[in-house]
Amino acid sequence: MTSLLTQQLFSTPAMTEVFGDQARIQAMLDAEAALARAQASVGLIPEAAVASIAGACDAALYDPEALGKATAITGNPAIPLVAALTKRVAEHNPDAALWVHYGATSQDIIDTGMVLQARAGLGLISAELDRIEAALAALARDHAGTVMAGRTLLQHAVPISFGLKAASWLDSVRRARRALTAASDDLAPQLGGAVGSLAAMGAEGPRVLDAFAHDLGFAAAPPWHARRERIALLGAALAVLIGTLSKAALDLTLMMQTEAGEAFEPLVAGRGGSSAMPHKRNPVALVAVQAAERRAPGLSATLMSALQQAHERDVGGWHAEWEVLPELFALCGGATAGMAAVFEGLELDPARMRRNLDLTHGLLFAERAALALTPHMGRAEAHALVKRASEQAAREGGGLRGVLGADPTACAALAGRFDEIFDPAPTLAAVPELIRRMIGRDA
Repeated sequence: MTSLLTQQLFSTPAMTEVFGDQARIQAMLDAEAALARAQASVGLIPEAAVASIAGACDAALYDPEALGKATAITGNPAIPLVAALTKRVAEHNPDAALWVHYGATSQDIIDTGMVLQARAGLGLISAELDRIEAALAALARDHAGTVMAGRTLLQHAVPISFGLKAASWLDSVRRARRALTAASDDLAPQLGGAVGSLAAMGAEGPRVLDAFAHDLGFAAAPPWHARRERIALLGAALAVLIGTLSKAALDLTLMMQTEAGEAFEPLVAGRGGSSAMPHKRNPVALVAVQAAERRAPGLSATLMSALQQAHERDVGGWHAEWEVLPELFALCGGATAGMAAVFEGLELDPARMRRNLDLTHGLLFAERAALALTPHMGRAEAHALVKRASEQAAREGGGLRGVLGADPTACAALAGRFDEIFDPAPTLAAVPELIRRMIGRDA
């Protein structure tokens, strides 16, 4: 259910408008107008009827509340809408009213309207993804050498750079975007008549189908009303994109922790405070994206469950999509807009990142130390020696370098190499090339 209290936290006004009642009615009416034009173009209905039908296809002329009440009785919103459209056309041109919705079925109009709304929603998401890609590419370039702790299982592992982290996010976003583009490119209007055979349009049916799709700006596709993989794939792609953005949102949320203090979402007046604790600067946009990620898989799963449809029209599967797909679009619109703003205004503290490297007193370089020792004693023995030294350093609160320096075997094997081993720069030697590969040849 849409809530005025929360809808702008999890979505955007533009996406809310695209999937609002007025837009849904207009999309279905656009399908009706396109149908009349397509049928007239092949001589199936009189050309004189088109102007009257198309002229009545204006959502402002219809009452959403009245249509909603009627939908509860008829079972789908196209039935009362077609009745209202026919009545309005008849008031001005009784002859044209005979040709409203000719040869079509409710699902043709509802599905085609949904596809039109999806196209508009995808346009909004694409614009936000352009912002995200540009911002992440800039962060990757600007911070290619900004050293920070790499973390595995939430613990310090080995040094990385923030630029590599940003480039990794960018690589994932682009992959998710390609999946969404593929799903988008496969969208097509639905027109099949009662059971998908275009029976009421006779031999002219395929020509009407082609003209109908062309009028709406799509490539034509055979009737797909009981084959819902297009919708399931689109929903899955939206959910994957939300999840991809949520990974970055989680990383940044953890970097915002007091104990880390390495990154902060942009400061916005009145945002991030606490009703009880005046000192708090809480993540807000980042939390909303992670909340969206919790909801998206279940919504996508509902669309997956609707793939199993009985015969030529299902008993509930198609209907289950009506609110689920718009909700996924709402969440994805909010997630992309929110993360675009975060990436563009992200506040970083490179000095804090560098200081945090020292929290474990050199343990981040344990891997390098073990690798340096391996030629002298073999991998297993080298790993065991450094593990014992790491445990001692952690237990006694000293540095790993000091413990290894006090070990005769390690000291002899690593003589003259301690500065190199405990310098983060060599650990980042491959990073510039990895970033270049992830953000493009012009990096």
